[in-house]
Amino acid sequence: MDFSVVGQKIKELRKNIGLSQEELAEGICTQAQISKIEKGDVFPYASTLFLISRKLGVDVNYFFDIGMTPRLDYVQEVSKQLQIARRSMNYKEMKEIVTAEEENPLFFNNNRNLQLLQWHKGIYQYELNKNVGKAEEILREAISLSHTTDKIWTEREIEILLTIGVMYSEEGDWKKALEIYQEVKTHILALPNLHDFTLRTRLYYNIARVLTRLKNFEESIQYCNEAIDWCVLKDNMYLLGELHYHIGYNYELQGIINEAQKYMQKALIVFELQGDDKFIQFIRRKIENFTQ
Repeated sequence: MDFSVVGQKIKELRKNIGLSQEELAEGICTQAQISKIEKGDVFPYASTLFLISRKLGVDVNYFFDIGMTPRLDYVQEVSKQLQIARRSMNYKEMKEIVTAEEENPLFFNNNRNLQLLQWHKGIYQYELNKNVGKAEEILREAISLSHTTDKIWTEREIEILLTIGVMYSEEGDWKKALEIYQEVKTHILALPNLHDFTLRTRLYYNIARVLTRLKNFEESIQYCNEAIDWCVLKDNMYLLGELHYHIGYNYELQGIINEAQKYMQKALIVFELQGDDKFIQFIRRKIENFTQ
């Protein structure tokens, strides 16, 4: 998208209706941010652009049209921003994005787009309020927006169900989490094709972590190995380091130090290749403690 064209049009519309930058920014963002947007230095969040368009009296897609970008890009941009908020665990920003888009007809008139908002609403409901019951209710409603029959589950529906399992795992309700994870596994294996390969990896890793909590060490190791085989098959390194570490952790808990050290060394190699400093020092200290 041509940011400068969009910024120029926002400035033109703002002046036509007699608003200052400060007045346009009120309730949306800072005056400095509006200035940067109008200069084309930055492009606003989709939710911010929606609020700006509403105050300027135009449909939000107007800006995408003049930027020579299809309307679908708006929804894709919101999806991208929610994904970033999810991965960075910025749940307050996630809430702000969802709250802004709930009034947008691009979402409330389209069940699939609405499902995207409901999914993330369930996530921030749990993370900000720790109300697992309410969060599950919202997430189940999100699934029902597209899953109305006994058809094969879509990847997004499975992803939302996996989210419910993760919540129960964080609550320490290991048996409930495992029950949901096993349901997720059934739906994944029923899919003829899996586009997001990491979905299966994440599931097996989460199952392995719960099994460790339940002291089912051998079964946990088995799931880790299946996930590693899957990563190799799909030529994908996502969670590969974590999986090797978790095998080592299982062995450590059983007092099998030689095996623990071997797998943590493999994990260290993966994290070093990925440049993931978050775990490198931690694992190095673990390995050093084994040799003392």
